[in-house]
Amino acid sequence: MKIYTRTGDDGTTGLFGGNRVQKCHPRMDAIGTVDETNALIGAALALTPPADAMASLLLSIQHDLFALGADLATPLSSRASISRVHHRHVARLETAIDTHEAVLPPLKNFILPGGLPAAAMLHVARTACRRAERALVAAREHEAFNDHALQYLNRLSDLLFVLARWINQSGGMKDQAWIQADDSSGQSGSDEVHTLL
Repeated sequence: MKIYTRTGDDGTTGLFGGNRVQKCHPRMDAIGTVDETNALIGAALALTPPADAMASLLLSIQHDLFALGADLATPLSSRASISRVHHRHVARLETAIDTHEAVLPPLKNFILPGGLPAAAMLHVARTACRRAERALVAAREHEAFNDHALQYLNRLSDLLFVLARWINQSGGMKDQAWIQADDSSGQSGSDEVHTLL
């Protein structure tokens, strides 16, 4: 099977179930950004020792994101047989968040994204995940999607933030607090941190 099919040369792409949409369709924007998130997690995985428990977790997330992409590419009305994202996928992320956050110091201020290479890459993946979430919200203005898909992206961005902090702490790297130009304490916005995450 060739990698190119020429079927997309007119600017359209096929959904599972036979329908074709423009490649700039809101649905495709969400799918593409999920794919970007997956690739960035793969880059973070490349920076993680293979035997590390973190590697196993990131790999499982990559598998989930492929399933999520297929879910988003399959209209709810389609008769195509796929495995959709379920509550158990969301619950698994919540368990991972709770497990890793339990050993982190409480956040008292905003932190700058960065630190060790794997952590910095997870911060980049987190921003792409947030963009995927926004794209899916926009797509939902036009048609219905599996509710668990949006929940998954929301939890995943939280988990990527927590994992970035966890990697830095495990490697002896302290979070770098954000300091406003007129405030050298690093405590600015402390009450607002969790609201924005």
